[in-house]
Amino acid sequence: MKIRIAVTPSAAALHEDVFPDYLDECERLGFDTVWLSDIPLGPLGDPLLSLTYAAARTSRMKLGANIVPLGRHPMWIAKQLAQLDRLSHGRLLVSFVPGLGPPVERHALGYPTEDRGKVVDEMIDLMRRWWAGETITTQWGGYDFQGVKVEPTPVQKPLEVWLGGISKAALDRVATLADGWLTAAATPQEVGNGRRSIERRANELGRLVDPEHFGISIPFSIAQPSEASLTALRARRKDRDLSEVLAVGDRGLKTLVQRHIDQGLSKFVVRPVDALSANHEWRAELNWLADAVLDMQT
Repeated sequence: MKIRIAVTPSAAALHEDVFPDYLDECERLGFDTVWLSDIPLGPLGDPLLSLTYAAARTSRMKLGANIVPLGRHPMWIAKQLAQLDRLSHGRLLVSFVPGLGPPVERHALGYPTEDRGKVVDEMIDLMRRWWAGETITTQWGGYDFQGVKVEPTPVQKPLEVWLGGISKAALDRVATLADGWLTAAATPQEVGNGRRSIERRANELGRLVDPEHFGISIPFSIAQPSEASLTALRARRKDRDLSEVLAVGDRGLKTLVQRHIDQGLSKFVVRPVDALSANHEWRAELNWLADAVLDMQT
């Protein structure tokens, strides 16, 4: 099993005066992937634009992102992702998410009440057909596609699409539709149960999710974080318990990664709890991360 470590930059590292150096340092240290998150109403910008720059700045690292496709034109996002995959010579990794869900975001994206997961699934189907070279005639979401073919197509055949979530419905979607699973805010036991559920359901459907395509985003802090910085993370769990979700210190991070490995996971996105802070000491943190977990990468 290939253990791979992806790193998520903080807001400070994504600043236009810093991002080039951040990418250079990530590649020098040996991280497998730089991973960006799409927060439509957040301050981090559009991950596709940042990854396009990263494709030109780097030569080895993979380029990953959680993309919220809602509010984006399916033909254009299919075209953009295919072109980015070509510009990076097949280094693109994609996970689609329906967004964080607050009403203001749902309204801004144009999906205030609809089943956002269903819409994402339908967009994935369209994009995959275009990436396979199909010419599509259909009406969808107010768009009228009459003999539409999208070029260029991706280098990767196929360009894989991962999904997340930990609910039964989310796990069923992964088993039914996805090429991989990237979850978050879950304990090792929960992800172990989730992985087994996906594998069982995929087997029932005659599908196979690659055993190495199971991963998790792990929040970490070098020292004990303040309670205020954990509010959003606690809100993602009904029990509000972060004892097996948040990694604190180098030993805590290494131990939590190993516990997930023991449950069959092999892909990890490590992200700072205070990622939105504009005063983040990104260089010291990257080197700390490298010392903490890169020896686990295989």
